[in-house]
Parts: sequence; structure tokens; C-alpha cells
Amino acid sequence: MKKLFGTDGIRGLAGEFPLDEKTVRIIGASLARQFREKLGRDARFVTGRDTRESGEWIENAFHAGVHAENAICESAAVITTPGVAYLTKAFDFDAGIVVSASHNPFQDNGIKIFLPSGKKIDEPTERLIEADIFADQFKADAIEYELNIERAVEFKQAYLAHLRDEGNGFSAKGLRIVVDCANGASSALAAELFAALGANVVAIHNQPTGRNINENCGSTHIDDLPTRVLAEEADLGVAFDGDADRALFVDEKGKVVDGDATLWIMAQYLQSHGKLANSTVVATVMSNIGLELALKSKDIDLLRANVGDKYVLDELLKTGSEIGGEQSGHIIFPEISLVGDGMMTALLVLRAITEKGVSLSEAASGFIQYPQILINVKVGEKRPFDDVPAIAAAAKQIESELGDDGRLLLRYSGTENLARVMIEGKDQASIEAQARRLANVIETALS
Repeated sequence: MKKLFGTDGIRGLAGEFPLDEKTVRIIGASLARQFREKLGRDARFVTGRDTRESGEWIENAFHAGVHAENAICESAAVITTPGVAYLTKAFDFDAGIVVSASHNPFQDNGIKIFLPSGKKIDEPTERLIEADIFADQFKADAIEYELNIERAVEFKQAYLAHLRDEGNGFSAKGLRIVVDCANGASSALAAELFAALGANVVAIHNQPTGRNINENCGSTHIDDLPTRVLAEEADLGVAFDGDADRALFVDEKGKVVDGDATLWIMAQYLQSHGKLANSTVVATVMSNIGLELALKSKDIDLLRANVGDKYVLDELLKTGSEIGGEQSGHIIFPEISLVGDGMMTALLVLRAITEKGVSLSEAASGFIQYPQILINVKVGEKRPFDDVPAIAAAAKQIESELGDDGRLLLRYSGTENLARVMIEGKDQASIEAQARRLANVIETALS
């Protein structure tokens, strides 16, 4: 049986399997039945979506499937992914379902399912949903069904109030902020939040059409934001992705402040407030060595997880750490939520720099991003690198050359026959030569 759930739910082209109407109804019906069996009662779900044109009919189809199994399902309509996660717990729902493909283009969509804890549903539940989909025997006929959006406004205001509460009375008065909403789920929320905190807000890319989500805007395409920050003479800019679980920043000089720099800023803030108890930050194997060295200067360890917020969260919970995240701007503060929240991250960064009385560029100082090179090598097989003597020897030699001032990462693509060679070091020309040298060895050994 083919696996449909990835690390971030089900994702694909809207209208095509497994995101066609019939299959989405089956997903809803299967989830409702499983929860009824676990709980001994009919389940209560809440759903939300981003601004893609396919979002409403997918959400409607999910509700129809849930309704066929007698479960209760309410909609928050267009809202961020972390907004749905918050509502699930705050309003005592059994699960929260997000219809979104995050930073992907509008043609894509997806379904991800959260428990009240903020964790995604477990793999056994995902496998049972997949079994129901492929069995094609579930009661999921097309029926007339209208989304229950009676409390959508209440839900959104509750979520915004939650964000403001986490600010602990923080005021952004006097700050001029450019907010790039990616024409996504934060379009009707972000400006309201930061204006309520006293900021002078310039909102851009906040006019969703259903087809312009993430289109040359937002955290995935941040090129426009530095120009606007400088033109507006703003204190900083922040860019979200389509479902606003990520945030990237631009400082007052027009320089991008990525997820690694955000981890650096917030780790120091937490440490200064005695909230970095185990002196550990969780990042991924792709985080820049510059972050590792900067944290080390503050006696903070960097623990690396596999790429993906799921793996970052696993390590956060395992180690009891207070902050983790990715270069993409997906930052998790587990004491607040187990789900990355771009607007929350922005609020906390604003609070950190305001409290310290510094600009964003000053807050990010001390973190030097090392040059990086990534080369993809086509391979005929994916043997463990250590099992190939020529590759193992070449990699060991490069690691020796890099010493403590560089890093080599070798890994295979999960979807293509590619080996990825990533090297970081002080000198761009040197690491490029090293990467090409190792790439040639891999190509010869595994072609």
C-alpha cells in the first residue's frame, strides 16, 4: 500500500488523487470513525484553510465525510496553521485539520491533522486512513453540505487575543514594520495584530486572489521585502509563508535575517531571562556552522536534527529544550506551542529587540554566516557513504582540512537519485574546490 502521509500530512495537486473530492471525503469519514472508536463518542473537529482557490471545496469535502460519520465539524475559514492548532486545544476539539500546502504554489494543497497537544496524529492513525482510502469501501458519497462557519470570527479573534497575551503587555509603539503576508493566511490577521500592539504597519502582498499565494512574495520569495523596508525607512520587515508557520526578517539595513539568525537572537534572549535551562538550541543538519560557533561563544550547545519541523520537535521534547527551528524561519517555542507560529515568532523577536533597546541588525550581530556550497551528484545507487572506501577517504580528508572552522554534510535525496555534497567554511573558493573534488569521487564510485 502506497504511503500518502509525509512528515507534514498529505500534499499534492488539488483535484488529483489523493486531493480529489472523493478521497478527501474518505479522509474525513475515516478520521471521524477512528476517533469515535477511540473516544467512545462522536468526535468534534475544527478546520481552517489558507487562501488557495481549492481550499474551500477541499474543506467542504472533508466536512461532508466527517458529517457522514455523525461527527461535529466547525470551520474557522481562512486562518493560519498555528491558529488552527491553538483553537483545537483552546476550544476543546478532538483534532484540528488544516487545508494548506504551506509555501507551495497555489496549484498544490494539503491536509494536516493536529491533536490538542499540538502534535500531529500518529503514524498508526495515518496508516488506517490510507487503508480506508485504498479499500475504497467507505461511506463517502457526494452530499449537499455547507460549512459551519458560525464561530469563524470568534475563533480568529480568540487566536489574535492569544498572541497578544503572549506578548505580556509588550508595546511596539514607535516601530515601523513592513509585513509581507505572502497573499496567504496571515493577510487579514498580521496587520491587525501588530497595529493592536502599537506598531506603524505597512502591509504588502495581503490581497489574496486564490492564485497568488506565495507568488514572488512571502518568506519563500523574500527579494521584494528588503527594497520595501528601505523605501519605507522601516525598523524591520517580516515575511510569512502561505500558512504563516514561518517568519523571515529583514533588518533596517535591508539585510535578510534568516531562521538561524532568529535562533541566535532568541536563544540569547531566553538565556538572559533564565529560560534556557539546558543551554541547548535544536536546529537541523542544514543550519549554518556560523550559528553553532556563535552559540558556542555563549556556552550554548547546538543539537542538530534531520530536516523537517517534525524532527526538530521530536528533539525538543526528548531533550526538554526551549527553542528549535530551521533556516526557513520555522521556529518552535515548546513552552508556548508545539507548532511553529510565524506571527508569534515575529512578536517575540520584536519584544526581544525592544526590551534590549537595539535594532534588529544589532541583535543579530555576533552571528556570522559562513560561506556554503551545495552540489548535487547523480548516482546509480545509494550505498552508505562509509561503505565506499574512496568516498569515505575523500570525506575524511576534507573534514581534516576544514578542522573546527568548517563542516561537511553528505546525504542522499529522499526522492531522487542524487547525492548532496554540502560544505561550509571560511573561504568560498576553498570550499567550492573541496566540494567539486568530493563530487567527482562520488560520481566515479556510484555512477
